[in-house]
Amino acid sequence: MENVPRPAEELAVLDDELARIEARRAQLLARRSYLLTLLRPEAPRSPVPPVPPPPWPAPRPPETSPPSVQNALLALGGVLLTIAAIAFTVVSWGAMGIGGRSVVLGTVTVAALAAPALLLRRALTSTAEAVGALALVLTVLDAYALYRVALPGTDPLGYTATVCAVLAAVWAAYGLLLDRLRAPLPVAVLTAQLPLPLGALAADASQLTLVWALLATAAADVAIVLWTKPAPARSLAGVTAWVTGGSALLIASGLSVTAGTSPDAVRPGLTLLAGAGLALFVAVRVPSASFAGALVAGLAAITATGGVPRPSLSIGWAVVGYLLCGAALWTAVRAPLPRTTALGLRAAAGVVVAGAVLWTLPATALTLLGPMSRAEAVWSGAPGGAREALGTDPGWSAMATAPLVLLIAAGLLASAYRRLPAAARPAALAGATALGWAAVLVLPAALDLGYAAAVATHLALTAVALTLAVYPRLPAVRRRPAPSALSAVSTTALICALAGAGAVSLLALATETTTLITLGVLLALLCGGAVALNAAVTEAGTATDGAAPTEAPGVLPARSFQALLACVAVATAAALLCALCASAGLRHEHIALAVLAVPAAVALLGARLRRHPVALPIELTAAGAGLLAVALASGHPESVALVLALCAVVAAGTALRPERRPAAGHLAAALFVLATWVRLYASDVATPEAYTLPVTVPALVVGVLRRRGDPGASSWTAYGPGLAATLLPSLVAAWGDPHWARPLTLGVAALAVTLVGARLRLQALLVLGGVVLALDTLHELAPYVVQAVGALPRWLPPALAGLLLLAVGATYERRLHDARRLRDSLGRMR
Repeated sequence: MENVPRPAEELAVLDDELARIEARRAQLLARRSYLLTLLRPEAPRSPVPPVPPPPWPAPRPPETSPPSVQNALLALGGVLLTIAAIAFTVVSWGAMGIGGRSVVLGTVTVAALAAPALLLRRALTSTAEAVGALALVLTVLDAYALYRVALPGTDPLGYTATVCAVLAAVWAAYGLLLDRLRAPLPVAVLTAQLPLPLGALAADASQLTLVWALLATAAADVAIVLWTKPAPARSLAGVTAWVTGGSALLIASGLSVTAGTSPDAVRPGLTLLAGAGLALFVAVRVPSASFAGALVAGLAAITATGGVPRPSLSIGWAVVGYLLCGAALWTAVRAPLPRTTALGLRAAAGVVVAGAVLWTLPATALTLLGPMSRAEAVWSGAPGGAREALGTDPGWSAMATAPLVLLIAAGLLASAYRRLPAAARPAALAGATALGWAAVLVLPAALDLGYAAAVATHLALTAVALTLAVYPRLPAVRRRPAPSALSAVSTTALICALAGAGAVSLLALATETTTLITLGVLLALLCGGAVALNAAVTEAGTATDGAAPTEAPGVLPARSFQALLACVAVATAAALLCALCASAGLRHEHIALAVLAVPAAVALLGARLRRHPVALPIELTAAGAGLLAVALASGHPESVALVLALCAVVAAGTALRPERRPAAGHLAAALFVLATWVRLYASDVATPEAYTLPVTVPALVVGVLRRRGDPGASSWTAYGPGLAATLLPSLVAAWGDPHWARPLTLGVAALAVTLVGARLRLQALLVLGGVVLALDTLHELAPYVVQAVGALPRWLPPALAGLLLLAVGATYERRLHDARRLRDSLGRMR
C-alpha cells in the first residue's frame, strides 16, 4: 500500500499550513500591539481589534519611475527614427526622383526643427529633446544627400570641413534660439573642433599649419569658456580646449626637437610661444585651471627657447641649454601673477631641472659602482684614465656636461631657499648638497682625468663631505638659527661621504700603493670625525646640564651619527690591515690571524669606553671582523681552530666587564668548545673522548664550585660548557661509528646525565642528556626501523599516520596542557 501523497497534494497541504501559520502570526502581533498600548499610561485604553491577515501578498513597488520609463521610450523612439532616416537616405535613395527626394528630406528636416518649439510651449521638454536630436541628425543627412546629388566631385575633406563649419553655426544659433534644449550647443562645440584641422588637411598643408589650426580652435574654445553662459557648452569647450591645445603643443614640440637647423626650429618655437601665451592667459583668467595652465605655459616656453640652439649643439650641451632656460624661468617669475600661476611656472621649471638631473643619473651610478666591474683585476696596474678605471663606457662624450648640469641644479635649489616655505627649506638645502657632491664625483670621469687625479679628487670630496657632516653638529653651530636645515645638510653630507668612501675604495683597488694610501686616509678621516663628534656631543651635554641635546626631527641624532662613523672606521681598519698583510705577501690563514688585532683593539677600547653609546656598535662591528678572519682561514682547519680560540680569548676578556659578562661569557665558552672540535677534526682524531674528558672533568668541578659560591648561577653557565665539550663530539663520532661500544657507552652516560638532571632539577643536564640520548637511540634503531617499514604492507604507514592524526586531534588540548606543565617545570629549574 502506498501512503505517500502525490507531490501536488503534498504541496497543497503545505500551502494550507503556511496560510494558517501566517494568520495566527498576524493575530498574535495584533494582540501584542494591544497589550503594549495598555502598558503605556498616555496611550488610549480602547481595545484594538485584531487585524485579519491579507488574503494575498501585498503588491511589490514598481522598479522604475514614470519619468524613467518616459525617457527610455523617448530615447528608443528617437534612435529608431534616426536609423530609419539613415536607411532612407543611404539605402532607398535611388527609388525616388530628384524632386521627391528633396521634398521628403527637406520637409522632414523642417518639421523636426520646428517641432521642439511647439513641444516646449506645451511643457513637453523630454519629447522636445528627442525630436531636436533627431533634427540634428537629419541636418547631417541633408548635407550627405547634397554631396551625393549636387557635389559628387568635390574634395571629401574640404566639403566635410565646410559642412562642419556650417552645421556648427546652424546648431549654435538653433541652441541659442531654443535655449531650453540641452543638446544643440554641446554638439555645436564638438563639431566646431573639425573645420580648421580638416581644412588644413584638405589643403595638404604642412604639420606647422595643422598646429596653427589646432591652436586657433583651442583659442575659440577658450573664448567659449570665458564669454558664454550655458554651462554644458562651457564645460565641454574646456575639455576640447585642453585636447586640441595639448595636441598642438605636442606636435610643435616634436617639430622643435627634431629640427635639423636652428631656423627650422624657430617656426615651431613661435607656435610653442603662442601656445604658451594662450595657456598663460587661461591660467590668469580661469582660477580652476591656474596651476595646470601655468605648468603647460612654462614647459612650452622652455621647449621653444631651448629648441632654437639645440640643432647646433651636442646632446650634452643641448641638455644644458634646456636647463638654463628652466633656470631663467625660475628666476624670472617675479611679475605680479596669481600665486597659483606663479607656482605652476616654477613647477614647469622644476620639471625641466628634474629631467636634466635624471639625465645625469647613469653617469653618477657608473662612477659609484663602475669599479666593481674590475674586481678581478685587483692590483693589476693603474688604468690609463678615470673612464678606463670605471670599466664601462655609457657614452661619456655625451655626458661630459653632467657636472655642469648638476652644479646648475644645485645652485637653483640653494637660491630657492629664501623663497620656499619653512617646511621645505631643509629638503632644498639637502638636495643642493647631494647635487653638488654628485657634480664633483662625476667630474674626473666627465673630463677623463688621470687615474691618480681621480682618486685624489674623490678623497678630497669625501673629506669635504665628512667636514660638512660634522661641522653643523658642533655646539656653536647648533645654537645658530635654522638648526633643522643644518641638520638635514649634515645627514645628507654623511650619506654622501659614506657612499664616496665606498666608491673611492673600489676605485683604489687598481694599484697596491693607491689602496694602502686611500684606506689609510679614509681611516684617519673617519676616526677624526668620530672624535670631533664625541667632543661636540660631550660639550653639548655639559651645556645642557647632562641632558641629551635636542635634535631636529627627521635627522640622525648626534650619538647615532658618531656610532655610524665609528663602525665604518672599524671596518676600514680591518680592510687596511688585510691590505697591509697582502702587500707583505702573507697567506690567507696568516692574514686571518692579523685581522684578529681589530677585535682585540676594539675590546680594549670598549673597556675604556664602558657604557658609552658607541661602545656596543663598534664591538658588534669588530665581531664581523672576527667572522672575516674565520672566512679567510676556512681552507685550513688548524688555522680555523686557532682563530676560534683567539676569538674566544677576546670574548673572555670582554666578559670581564660587568655589562658584557652574560653575552660575552657564553660566546667565549661556545668559541672555546668549537675551537676544540675543529682541532680534533683537523687532527683526524678517532677517539675524541681522550681529549674532551680531561676538559670536561675540571670544567664540571669549576661549575660545582661556581654553584656553591653563587647559588643563583644558571646550570647552563656552570655545567653546560663542560658537558657539551664531551657529549656533542662523542655524538658526532657515534653516528659514524659502525660498532656498538661507543653508542652504548654514550647512551649510558647520557642517561645518567639525564637522570641526575631530573633528580637535581638542573635544566642543562636534563636537556643536554635527553637530546644526546634521543639522538643516540635513534641512530642505533634506525636500521631496524627501516627494515620493519620495508616489511610492512604499503597501506599500513598511511593508515597509521591517519590514526596518529586522529589521536593528536582528539587529545590536542590535553597535550597543550602537558606541554605547558613541562615548560613550567623546566623554567623552575636552576
